[in-house]
Amino acid sequence: MKERAEPITILVADDDPDDRLMMEEALEESRLANDLHFVEDGEELMDYLCRRGKYENHDNSPRPKLLLLDLNMPKKDGREALKEIKSNPNLRQIPVVVLTTSKAEEDIYRTYDLGVNSFISKPVTFDSLVELMKHLGKYWFEIVALPE
Repeated sequence: MKERAEPITILVADDDPDDRLMMEEALEESRLANDLHFVEDGEELMDYLCRRGKYENHDNSPRPKLLLLDLNMPKKDGREALKEIKSNPNLRQIPVVVLTTSKAEEDIYRTYDLGVNSFISKPVTFDSLVELMKHLGKYWFEIVALPE
């Protein structure tokens, strides 16, 4: 297993402030993210990834090693953003994990067709979310090889 030499940047795209707070606390508890960034909708997500507007400065928008993406967001939903990310040669290598309340088979099939790396339904309890973050961290940052 690999040892982490640099900070892990995780970008979370979720419009629900309670979900963002719970995810932040779960990531801290799982000791996974020491560089965590949040965006609240698909348009802001694309601005972050493409370094537009308030994200022009690389210090404010480091390239994420993992994107946790909610599907149901305002302005541009997660499905639209995922399609845009996976069709962009500069972004498509970023691992995207859909983390959503949806359990609809249509969403599962559609997001995999669009190139998502994993589809996970949000756990209901905080302890389950912490466990999920530990597993995600172990898998994405210790087991698999990711492009630099």
